[in-house]
Amino acid sequence: MTSTTADGPALAGEELPGKEEGRERPDGDPFDADALPASPGATRALLASLLAPMRARVVVASLLLLVQQAAVQAGPLLVAYAIDSGVPAFRDHDYGPLAAVGIGYAVCAVGAGLLQYAFIRAAARINQDVLLDLRGRIFRHAQTLSVDFHERYTSGRLISRSTTDVESLRELLSEGLQELVGVILSFVSISLMLLWLDLGIGAIAVASFAPLYLLVRGYRRRAVAAYSARSSAMAEVIVKFAETMNGIRPVQAFRREPANDKDFAVFNRRHERRNGDALLEMARYVVSSRLVANTAVAAMVLWGASRVASGTLALGVLAAAVLYLRRLYDPIDRLAMFLNSYQSAAASLEKIAGLLAQTPAVPEPAAPKALPVLTGEHPGREVTFEGVGFAYRTGGEVLPRFTLTIPAGRTVAVVGSTGAGKSTLAKLLARFYDPTQGRVLLDGTDLRDLATTELRRGVVMVTQEAFLFSGTIAENIAIGRPEATPEEIEHAAKAIGAHDFISSLPDGYATDVRKRGGRISAGQRQLVAFARALLADPAVLILDEATSSLDVPGERAVQRAMDTVLHGRTAVVIAHRLSTVEIADRVLVMEHGRIVEDGSPAELIGGTGRFAGLHKAWRESLA
Repeated sequence: MTSTTADGPALAGEELPGKEEGRERPDGDPFDADALPASPGATRALLASLLAPMRARVVVASLLLLVQQAAVQAGPLLVAYAIDSGVPAFRDHDYGPLAAVGIGYAVCAVGAGLLQYAFIRAAARINQDVLLDLRGRIFRHAQTLSVDFHERYTSGRLISRSTTDVESLRELLSEGLQELVGVILSFVSISLMLLWLDLGIGAIAVASFAPLYLLVRGYRRRAVAAYSARSSAMAEVIVKFAETMNGIRPVQAFRREPANDKDFAVFNRRHERRNGDALLEMARYVVSSRLVANTAVAAMVLWGASRVASGTLALGVLAAAVLYLRRLYDPIDRLAMFLNSYQSAAASLEKIAGLLAQTPAVPEPAAPKALPVLTGEHPGREVTFEGVGFAYRTGGEVLPRFTLTIPAGRTVAVVGSTGAGKSTLAKLLARFYDPTQGRVLLDGTDLRDLATTELRRGVVMVTQEAFLFSGTIAENIAIGRPEATPEEIEHAAKAIGAHDFISSLPDGYATDVRKRGGRISAGQRQLVAFARALLADPAVLILDEATSSLDVPGERAVQRAMDTVLHGRTAVVIAHRLSTVEIADRVLVMEHGRIVEDGSPAELIGGTGRFAGLHKAWRESLA
């Protein structure tokens, strides 16, 4: 095994720092969590793709609404006929016309109600299927995005995208679109009916649309900014809440409750103001549009009444026109509700489209290759870092170029101070990041040429957190091999030394470990994580400070497990505690992204370098 480093300055740092709200990333890359750009038209394209599979159902729902509107708009015509023809016939003892009007009105009313019910039912099914598809897309896409993205984009904002923003779309689909279609159909049908009944009244009604259009256009322009700001403010509230609840232990340990209350109040008040701004814009629109509508109605009623008095307009026609005018302008408030839903949904869809437009920083290969079949007695593979360098996107160098070969079946320990670049090296091997220079090879195959499923079968990382999911211990052990039998799961636990404590639990392997594995201790969680790794049977195993959070008894139990897991495999062990290093075949000492020492533990301890000093200090601490 050899290692060389290139000349040039390097920045201390071992991973891409995450971005905290309202701050700049330490690498100098400002990251606006809500500013995920989407291409022009991406929002409309997203909505179209969601509705495309339901095109036939959308057509049926539209036809139901069209016929329902026709039944509704027939009412004033029947009233006009009753006044101008039915009443005179009634005076002549001809009851047929009024009876026909009554029956027709009842049929239209019942038919409109039944059609409305059918439309609401059809629209509700379309609505729920669209939301089901959208939530699934967000969840699946978020899982494909690289670790680098998740370190910058908080989980609270992902939750906001899949809850609050999706809920805005639900309001638009369930209520807003019905209102919009109803308003459009009402405007078109009533305008044509008024023009047919009386050209003068119809012309005045159509002319009144001009100021109403200007009001709608102005409201849309102002509401876009208002609802986008409201959506961002709501996301801030969710992020702060999720962050506080996830970190409730340090919050209570360091008495952060008053400071968190103060911060949350700021975000809460900001959301209140943004929400108030959006509602105020809608109120201004409603008041202005009603003023225009009421003025137009009053003018047309006075003019129509004078014409009735002069005998140039039939009373029934005026009555029908007044009813139609009321129906023409009544939807103005409903149009405001639609615009309210539309602006909120448009702002939310833009954020969702921006999220879905993100591409993984470690993409799948276009033509994936398969790893060579293992033929030796050991399950390990050779790892090569060939001229590898890594830097932030803004140019901050973390690892200067180096070359390193780890023979198959060997265990290499990597030590160094915090920020030396140890975890970055491990994440390059796990392909959580791709190097900015050079290649990482597994048995001569570039990791970028391997499909993710092939890579994850060959390389497994165990971290100090030993994250367990809600569910049984057996399910957590079998994560890497879901098809494993109960006997195989138990065999892996016995090999690691976890069987005894698992058997002592109330339900044994069926015990629910609860959120983050909180039902068992840190050492026990780590043993479960090692059993998981052993059952997955990887060729390369990465242990990222797997014992750093354990007490001495727990560390010894895990070290015994490590002997079993590492046997015959290629392993990279990131370690702070030098007791962990003793199991390694070779040790790499890193400082400021460079490999400054490389040799067996005995060679380095016997020397006068950095590792020898660290080992001496560690031995003295045990005395």
